[in-house]
Amino acid sequence: MSAGLDWPGLMRVGLHVLGLEPDVFWALTPVELRLMLGTSGVALPMLSEGLAALMAAYPDENEGPNDG
Repeated sequence: MSAGLDWPGLMRVGLHVLGLEPDVFWALTPVELRLMLGTSGVALPMLSEGLAALMAAYPDENEGPNDG
Protein backbone atom coordinates (compact mmCIF):
# COMPACT_ATOMS: atom_id res chain seq x y z
CA MET A 1 0.00 0.00 0.00
CA SER A 2 1.33 3.46 -0.85
CA ALA A 3 1.86 5.67 2.16
CA GLY A 4 1.65 8.84 0.06
CA LEU A 5 -1.94 8.34 -1.08
CA ASP A 6 -4.84 10.08 0.63
CA TRP A 7 -7.06 7.01 0.90
CA PRO A 8 -9.86 8.74 2.85
CA GLY A 9 -9.96 11.53 0.27
CA LEU A 10 -9.88 9.11 -2.67
CA MET A 11 -12.64 7.02 -1.11
CA ARG A 12 -14.75 10.13 -0.44
CA VAL A 13 -14.45 11.24 -4.07
CA GLY A 14 -14.96 7.76 -5.49
CA LEU A 15 -17.92 6.78 -3.33
CA HIS A 16 -19.68 10.11 -2.79
CA VAL A 17 -18.75 12.36 -5.71
CA LEU A 18 -18.54 9.72 -8.44
CA GLY A 19 -21.20 7.55 -6.80
CA LEU A 20 -19.24 4.31 -7.22
CA GLU A 21 -20.14 1.17 -5.31
CA PRO A 22 -17.30 0.03 -2.98
CA ASP A 23 -16.52 -3.09 -5.03
CA VAL A 24 -16.30 -0.99 -8.20
CA PHE A 25 -14.06 1.60 -6.48
CA TRP A 26 -11.63 -1.05 -5.19
CA ALA A 27 -11.54 -2.80 -8.57
CA LEU A 28 -10.28 0.36 -10.31
CA THR A 29 -6.65 0.80 -11.16
CA PRO A 30 -5.04 4.14 -10.20
CA VAL A 31 -4.98 5.10 -13.89
CA GLU A 32 -8.70 4.39 -14.27
CA LEU A 33 -9.49 6.46 -11.18
CA ARG A 34 -7.39 9.36 -12.46
CA LEU A 35 -9.22 9.24 -15.80
CA MET A 36 -12.59 9.26 -14.05
CA LEU A 37 -11.50 12.24 -11.95
CA GLY A 38 -10.30 14.10 -15.03
CA THR A 39 -6.80 14.67 -13.64
CA SER A 40 -4.88 12.72 -16.29
CA GLY A 41 -2.26 14.91 -17.92
CA VAL A 42 -2.78 17.79 -15.48
CA ALA A 43 0.28 19.05 -13.66
CA LEU A 44 -0.40 18.73 -9.96
CA PRO A 45 1.09 21.18 -7.45
CA MET A 46 4.23 20.09 -5.67
CA LEU A 47 3.52 19.42 -2.02
CA SER A 48 6.00 19.93 0.81
CA GLU A 49 7.01 16.24 0.75
CA GLY A 50 7.96 16.52 -2.93
CA LEU A 51 9.94 19.68 -2.32
CA ALA A 52 11.74 18.09 0.64
CA ALA A 53 12.63 15.07 -1.48
CA LEU A 54 14.02 17.28 -4.24
CA MET A 55 16.01 19.36 -1.75
CA ALA A 56 17.48 16.18 -0.23
CA ALA A 57 18.35 14.76 -3.65
CA TYR A 58 19.86 18.01 -4.95
CA PRO A 59 21.25 20.02 -2.02
CA ASP A 60 22.61 23.50 -2.59
CA GLU A 61 26.39 23.56 -2.62
CA ASN A 62 28.61 26.60 -2.45
CA GLU A 63 30.95 26.21 -5.40
CA GLY A 64 32.35 29.66 -5.87
CA PRO A 65 32.79 33.14 -4.39
CA ASN A 66 29.44 34.38 -5.77
CA ASP A 67 27.34 31.53 -4.32
CA GLY A 68 26.37 32.97 -1.01
